[in-house]
Amino acid sequence: MTSIDVQDLTKEFGGRRAVDRLTFSVRPGRVTGFLGPNGAGKSTTMRLVLGLDRPTAGSATIGGRPYPELREPLRHVGALLDAQAAHGSRTARDHLRVLAASNRIPDRRADEVLEETGLSSVARRRVRTYSLGMRQRLGIAAALLGDPEVIMLDEPSNGLDPEGIVWIRTLLRRLAGEGRTVLVSSHLMNETASFADHLVVLGRGRLLADTPMRDFIHARVQPRVRIRTTDPVALTSALARHGHDAEEHADGHWTVDGARVDDIGRIASAAGLPVLELAAEEGTLEQAYFDLTDSETEFTAQSQEA
Repeated sequence: MTSIDVQDLTKEFGGRRAVDRLTFSVRPGRVTGFLGPNGAGKSTTMRLVLGLDRPTAGSATIGGRPYPELREPLRHVGALLDAQAAHGSRTARDHLRVLAASNRIPDRRADEVLEETGLSSVARRRVRTYSLGMRQRLGIAAALLGDPEVIMLDEPSNGLDPEGIVWIRTLLRRLAGEGRTVLVSSHLMNETASFADHLVVLGRGRLLADTPMRDFIHARVQPRVRIRTTDPVALTSALARHGHDAEEHADGHWTVDGARVDDIGRIASAAGLPVLELAAEEGTLEQAYFDLTDSETEFTAQSQEA
């Protein structure tokens, strides 16, 4: 199967290094989330992979070949970088048929991807009448047109309604399940956590992480246990005897950092405590992401106190 391989990739604009010696691979059979603050170099990297910009140094290949060397590239790589790219005076169907003809893809494929992306009923409307969410679906349809092994999407959930967000999650998981290589750039942490298996994280053009998502979270966010009881004094005393500190919260529950539910449950049971609530609080992708990228954010807003 086909992978995306980036090796020592560097891009400078007027002396500013937007991409700084990046090396990573995007493998088939999983969804790779491509994360980083604004200005981190994600969009530039995707443009370099797709041959839309020339690197200052290094290389980016798809299946071992640079994108410009691919014959009929839509059959190999499907990409969405800009939902506004379709010509507004064309109908969605004509837009896709033109793309299909340029890569010797049968016309019927345009109708198939319009059906798959939910646009069949508006296929003969001009693109300029489309909402942002509809344009986004059209861009995804174009990416799927050649039935490619590699899919690259930049902020695919942008403009989609809740039903559309659930649809894109399902689509991404299906594509990866078929053995395709899927790279998805997003600023939405909770959304990325719902579909990504692996993460590549950039900061100021440099690689910060290239790891399975669960490993990324567990390495940066301590798990903790949430517990509620009618006898908090006895709870804190029992926990302290076993080396655990508990933190009280305003609604009456307590949390124990770095602990396992089984261990806290056994301690509470041995102490004869009435337990009203006992649950694991897993770390989130958002928490882990901000822990890693806090010092790598180029544009930040300062909080103001009244």
